[in-house]
Amino acid sequence: MPIKYIPYTPEPIEGQALLDNFTRTLRYKGNYDIKGKLVRGMPLYEMQTLETVGEAEKAKQNLVIRGECVSACAYLKEKGILVDLVYIDPPFASGADYSKTVYIRQNPKLAKALKQAEEELEIEDLKSFEEKMYGDVWDKEKYLNWMYENLCAIKSVMSETASIYVHLDYHIGHYVKILMDEVFGEDNFRNEIIWHYTNKMSGSTSPHDFVCEHDTIFRYSKNSNYIYNVITELREEPVKQSKRVKVDGKNMRARDENGNIIYEISNDKKVKDVWEIPYIASTDTQRVDYATQKPEALLERIIKASSDENMLVADFFGGSGVTAAVANKLNRRFIHCDVGINSIQTVRDRLIAQKETPNHVQGDVDFSVLEIKDGVSLFRNPVQTMEKLKSLVPGLGKMEGLSDFWAGCIESVKDGTVPVYLPDLKNSECKILDKPFMSRILHEHLGNLPFTPTRVIIYYVDVADISEIEEFVKSDKSTLAKIEFRDLKELLDDIVIEDTADFEVSEVQEELIPEYKLTINSFMSDRVMRHINAYNQKCELNSKGKKFKPIIISEEGLELIEWLSVDCTNADGEWKSDSEIKIDKLGFVIKNGTKTKDFWDGTIKSETKPLRLKIRNICGDETVWKVE
Repeated sequence: MPIKYIPYTPEPIEGQALLDNFTRTLRYKGNYDIKGKLVRGMPLYEMQTLETVGEAEKAKQNLVIRGECVSACAYLKEKGILVDLVYIDPPFASGADYSKTVYIRQNPKLAKALKQAEEELEIEDLKSFEEKMYGDVWDKEKYLNWMYENLCAIKSVMSETASIYVHLDYHIGHYVKILMDEVFGEDNFRNEIIWHYTNKMSGSTSPHDFVCEHDTIFRYSKNSNYIYNVITELREEPVKQSKRVKVDGKNMRARDENGNIIYEISNDKKVKDVWEIPYIASTDTQRVDYATQKPEALLERIIKASSDENMLVADFFGGSGVTAAVANKLNRRFIHCDVGINSIQTVRDRLIAQKETPNHVQGDVDFSVLEIKDGVSLFRNPVQTMEKLKSLVPGLGKMEGLSDFWAGCIESVKDGTVPVYLPDLKNSECKILDKPFMSRILHEHLGNLPFTPTRVIIYYVDVADISEIEEFVKSDKSTLAKIEFRDLKELLDDIVIEDTADFEVSEVQEELIPEYKLTINSFMSDRVMRHINAYNQKCELNSKGKKFKPIIISEEGLELIEWLSVDCTNADGEWKSDSEIKIDKLGFVIKNGTKTKDFWDGTIKSETKPLRLKIRNICGDETVWKVE
């Protein structure tokens, strides 16, 4: 439940379509629903610090937040934190499902033999499977409501000189442009930037269509006074140009004492609104195996143009962490926010392994990892959780003629047919059960049922005030059915089975200084094994009689470990990574952010005795154990 609600306080833009007559500008089903949310305010939840990297005081200036945009903005506004530049690359409403390729690591027991043979694996030789991470599947109406609310929330935490860049494509960009005109004002529109790439798979393969090779980025400012630094790029060939000077405030050609125009050779030109920046190649060192990753050159141009050093740059749909990584390199402070745990892990590891730059010393990175306690942490992967969820409701079955809003029905001897609602974990609009949403259930969805129920079951992730909702249902009197509310957390507990590990700690002196060595004897992840077994079954069914080689995990199961860390400082609470190891997909060790050519041997060492061990499996689930 939210602690309280923080006002958006969006300033109406004079001369623009306001919320009350929004349908005059852009008419679509449900666009009135957002008004109740804006009036109520942004939900503020408890914020938990999971980890601090680097110096504690400096780390407070750079935030990696797991949670949703609106809740993150509520926290920032409550703390009085204003951002100077926003770049967001939200879902494009493209209808696509995005997957992560999950690689099985090398068995450490084979690492020694591989190293002796000087054998390096090729990518195509690696055992892997696909895991759905999130779906960019929206009803246009829900998407526009969601974007409108996000834009209002973001505006409320922008400084007076701030700018916002919204990265979209042809699927939904033209609609969002209208929303941005309302939220920020047409007069504050600055550019429609075309990012043109020629090295990405085309958006259209039809011989009857032009090939799609660009995305669109809308740039708006908060006010007429905004940060803008001229960005230049090298010309293909130098050109001769007349020198320009300011005379009485006017841009004039420069002349010598004889009145002749002064010419000079120009090697640079101002960047215009069409940007030729290559997409990231599959072999590029920037690659972090994130489906929607954008090139650093794109963000470098945006950050340099619309912010100065030490300013605060925010990305509320942070994805691969490119905004935070580039901002850090350019001596800006940063906020990375994303609802997905895979995004948080990716940016955390990326920042720790930050490359050395002229103004940045490798390892000199300070940030805090925070989590909004809004129920989102209960599900790491909303797509796969939704696929599993319906099977956990006892007796739930399909019914012909039932709309997609309902998960199904339960047949009861006492109550007859009972419709069941499960919130869509992929849609943030369904997360909070409030009076406006409950009103829609009562007046729209119950009325469209092909039967008259005597009992209805409503599951929720979070609720504004359950007693208030129950009182609202009683006073409404639009249905005689008994409405039963159930906390989805209890159902989700049946999905999550903790990973198990067997390990031992010993004190060794393999070099001059004594160390502690923690050895992983075995590791088992029921969650990962479910994915592998499903993958094997699917491949076997599709093999059509051909020989199929399934993924087989060793008895020790160490191939299922992607990352491990020991905390030698805190026995509980906030995590302090005193030593960590990441195993890349080729089996090589990245030790405390530094890449090596060593294979993992199943151990992790630290200078002092470990108090806790944290292991991340190859799908991204993390589990913590106390070290006795």
